[in-house]
Amino acid sequence: MSDENMNRFKVATLAGGCFWCLEAIYADLKGVDKVVSGYSGGNRGDATYQEVSRGDSGHAEVVQIRYDPGIISYEELLKIFFTIHDPTTLNRQGADIGPQYRSAIFYHDDSQRAAAEEVMAEVETGQIWADPIVTQLEPFSDFFIAEDYHQEYFQRNPNQGYCQVVIAPKVVKFRKSFADRLKE
Repeated sequence: MSDENMNRFKVATLAGGCFWCLEAIYADLKGVDKVVSGYSGGNRGDATYQEVSRGDSGHAEVVQIRYDPGIISYEELLKIFFTIHDPTTLNRQGADIGPQYRSAIFYHDDSQRAAAEEVMAEVETGQIWADPIVTQLEPFSDFFIAEDYHQEYFQRNPNQGYCQVVIAPKVVKFRKSFADRLKE
């Protein structure tokens, strides 16, 4: 890929519970070039699944999304984010409990911070959720790629129990709601 093509891409880093769910959904979107599962937001210079899953590293399970803003905007990514996970539960998504499963937006620059604040205000005003949003807005610092077996987890393990019970229903709902935004 030429430098010119690489320069058109932007990066978003989002935490919405288990990274497998977010990765499975964002990978289907037009304009999304790549989705990588990993860890951000912690107080350690490195991260492994074993360390993060203990809940004391400060890291959250995140996805880093490389996208083409000419096809899909950062604001659109965030609006989808607020429909595919519960941003009203502190340090929890379903049965996944702990700060590593928090809802967070790790902004990469001031324009992303401003966009996130605007979208969060729209979601609050629109009363999409019955309870207040607890999504944290944090400056991006580091990203640590999760272990290989976490990458494309749903795609590679569709018959695994967690995938069938938790991820598949979210993916089906997402595909119905955003059919016009899916890759061919």
